Amino acid sequence: IGNLKKGLNPLSFGDLVFTKPYITASLKTGIITGIIALAEGIAVGRSFAMFKHYHIDGNKEMVAIGTMNIVGSCFSCYLTTGPFSRSAVNFNAGCKTAMSNVIMAIAVMLTLLFLTPLFYYTPLVVLSAIIISAMLGLIDYEAAIHLWNVDKFDFLVCIGAYAGVVFASVEVGLVIAVAISVVRLLLFVARPRTSVLGNLPDSTIYRNVEQYPNANHVHGVLILEIDAPIYFANSSYLRERISRWIDEEEDKLKATGKTSLQYVILDMTAVGNIDTSGISMLEELKKTTERRELKLVLANPGAEVMKKLNKSKFLENIGQEWIYLTVGEAVEACNFKLHTCKPEESQPWNNV
Repeated sequence: IGNLKKGLNPLSFGDLVFTKPYITASLKTGIITGIIALAEGIAVGRSFAMFKHYHIDGNKEMVAIGTMNIVGSCFSCYLTTGPFSRSAVNFNAGCKTAMSNVIMAIAVMLTLLFLTPLFYYTPLVVLSAIIISAMLGLIDYEAAIHLWNVDKFDFLVCIGAYAGVVFASVEVGLVIAVAISVVRLLLFVARPRTSVLGNLPDSTIYRNVEQYPNANHVHGVLILEIDAPIYFANSSYLRERISRWIDEEEDKLKATGKTSLQYVILDMTAVGNIDTSGISMLEELKKTTERRELKLVLANPGAEVMKKLNKSKFLENIGQEWIYLTVGEAVEACNFKLHTCKPEESQPWNNV
């Protein structure tokens, strides 16, 4: 290790300078290091919370880290958080409460005042061995295997974070994990899941036909479920996907010689919100279905969605009689109109 400077650092609260060049640099550095420190500290805290089966409060963690650094900056301390390596050593040593940090601080103070000459000939490999032995005990192979079996994307996040920490630093590992998670979120938002619903036998329940193979298709009615909010990021994809579902359903009906498609029902139970791009998508979809001599029907749109559809005048455009509380009610109404309207009367929708 070599020579260690003996004694405590001097007080520094009198060295604060609020002039322009220094305050600008401090703000830039403080924001970046603060975000990294908070991310690392809370991530480490949650990791150890899973080991001991307790919960942590992110707000209290941030207050504690901020207070610690404000007080420490008055005594020439560098920016600190809950580092993984030191926390692992502390954890494997059997420490359970915050009092261990008080004891550790006193031990470090006494070491700096009186014992630093004793560390002169200590090899650096000894310090590395202490950290590595503590870290190896925290590697959970079973958890990684469980992630692989349950969700391959979560396993990729785990391996990315692990590789970043091992071959670079904790900061790099956190950045990799966050980046992969953001990509996953963007993919989920931009490519929401849509599915065709069918009627379960002897019930009024409608479920995904892929999940329930015994679910029956309703003749002349295509029921689609949208499983995400409709935003600008996914509106174009949803419009194309719904059009593709309609094409596939019409081709299937033509091949079997059954009743032609007349209604398209959108189950909007999972659509928690919608923006102006989503409303425009619905308006374009309505025009497309009308050109194909189909009728667009909405089932169970949420309160926030209904509010925006009403303000945008889309409800007046589609007609409130084509909005239903449940998919079952929408199907019953469509079946009633299919059996009561003559073919030639089904063309001008304003007269239905």
